[in-house]
Amino acid sequence: MNVLVFASRKGGSGKSTLAALLAAHVHQAGRPCLLIDDDPQGSLTLWNELRDDAAIAAKAVKRHMSDVLKKARKRGVDWVFIDTPPNTSACVVEAIEAATLAIVPCRPGLFDIDAVQETTALARAVRTPYAVVLNGAPPKRGGQDAPAVAAARQCLADLGVPVWGGQLTHRASFSLSLAKSDGGERFDADDGAASEISRLWSAVEKSVAAINSSGAKAAIHRFAA
Repeated sequence: MNVLVFASRKGGSGKSTLAALLAAHVHQAGRPCLLIDDDPQGSLTLWNELRDDAAIAAKAVKRHMSDVLKKARKRGVDWVFIDTPPNTSACVVEAIEAATLAIVPCRPGLFDIDAVQETTALARAVRTPYAVVLNGAPPKRGGQDAPAVAAARQCLADLGVPVWGGQLTHRASFSLSLAKSDGGERFDADDGAASEISRLWSAVEKSVAAINSSGAKAAIHRFAA
């Protein structure tokens, strides 16, 4: 069983949205999934409830994350998606410690990059593989990153933080798709949105496969980017 935790100390980084979009992508493919909304704001829970008959299995953490994950493993769940609050509280630490991979959404701005350092420090402390995903990014021009994105990549590289090579562009279609009854599987005419999610999921699967085959959680710093 693979556990993906979406974590960032900064609110508004896109944790809930990213968890929802990836979970919908995997659920549509028929993979057994579980959502865990550990954020008191409850955004992931609200999104899932709006899916009605297409809702993904979900569980709340009543005492310990480990209890929920143990039951999920017994039920044959393939992928667990955990949304966390924007802080470094005990529940966030527990979630990151239990993760196969911690995904850290980051908008290309000073405050987000500063917040990334605290979250990645937590991941390193508990030896959990992690990678940053640049989210809400300005669109590319001529196939090149926008200046803000290029600057963010360089700053994160200087900090030694692994970063996904792609980006999630700031698109209205991402928000609109979450509000529809399909819950995020369709992006209407915006093929770019679907492509970005598909590419990100492919990168996540490759990173998780590398982590699982390495047998050493610390090895993520060579694989997760």
